[in-house]
Amino acid sequence: MIGVVDLDAARAEWEPEGTYLNTASYGLPPARAWRALQDALADWRGGRTSWEHWGQTANVSRAAFARLVGAPVDAVAIGATVSGLVGLIAASIPDGARVLAPDVEFTSTLFPFMVQESRGIEVRTVPAARIAEAIDASTDVVAFSAVQMTTGEVADLEAVAAAARHHDALTVVDASQACGWLPLDATDFDAVASGAFKWLMGLRGTAFLTVSPGLLERTVPHAAGWYAGEDVHDSYAGPPLRLAQSARRLDTAPDWFSWVGTAPALELVEEIGVEAIHAHDVGLANAFREGLGLQPGDSAIVSWEFTGDLDQLRGAGVMAAEIGGRLRTAWHVYNTSADVDRALEVLG
Repeated sequence: MIGVVDLDAARAEWEPEGTYLNTASYGLPPARAWRALQDALADWRGGRTSWEHWGQTANVSRAAFARLVGAPVDAVAIGATVSGLVGLIAASIPDGARVLAPDVEFTSTLFPFMVQESRGIEVRTVPAARIAEAIDASTDVVAFSAVQMTTGEVADLEAVAAAARHHDALTVVDASQACGWLPLDATDFDAVASGAFKWLMGLRGTAFLTVSPGLLERTVPHAAGWYAGEDVHDSYAGPPLRLAQSARRLDTAPDWFSWVGTAPALELVEEIGVEAIHAHDVGLANAFREGLGLQPGDSAIVSWEFTGDLDQLRGAGVMAAEIGGRLRTAWHVYNTSADVDRALEVLG
């Protein structure tokens, strides 16, 4: 199934208005995902169906995500937000644990550990490029983004994983800015969390967490409800406690319609193939960088010193973001070389 659809042919699934360069904020849904969502909403409004098949799309999404990141499906939990899933891990690490993180880390990864200060959890930060070398015998947990949302900087995943293994430190990776364009093997890390509404082009309110067997044993499912049961349809009432043996014990009940729209989007990412998407996205990003007079990079995100007016840029039909006084553009499957030309033209 992976890589069976040509990217140029697949682009017919999208109809962006203007030049959309803001996937790092939210991705655009393919037509198949949009149709599935509209059909479900119509059924809901008319009250003409039961709900179980809506919930099943969460498991379809879980399986697709597992394949995309090379993880066993039993190692994948679902939730609504990255911070909610990472928070389960942060709340389960031992008192007094020492956490290492980048100094520009997105707060959905950082705050879940920082709020554990009352338990003696200590968070130390260093520049993102120095994470691997900063891991030492005093490090218990390394929490970082595979790709930084502010700058687009891609972490040296192999070096971080190797250093953490050497010092027996847990690795917790936020891959929200990576999954969908950057090839990644989740089994190299103890936990990988990702929202699905950015580069995976699903809906807000959908997120994943892969968990290693050892970490799963130590993680308390603080938000456990009926969907965390071994058999969800036999877990409507209780006791006794009967949690799933797999990572599903960390699940929270799915927002039906968000997952209805997410499942087809993930399947399309699979059909195109992350390797093909990676080559396309980075190729466009580097063409844009060249036009700005910058050196080539390895990211689908380009951050550039910006002194212009973002509203004026958007008024010209170029949708990007301003992060910390820098223009952030994000290049994805629905973008073409014409978008590069248009963005450079508008920027002058």
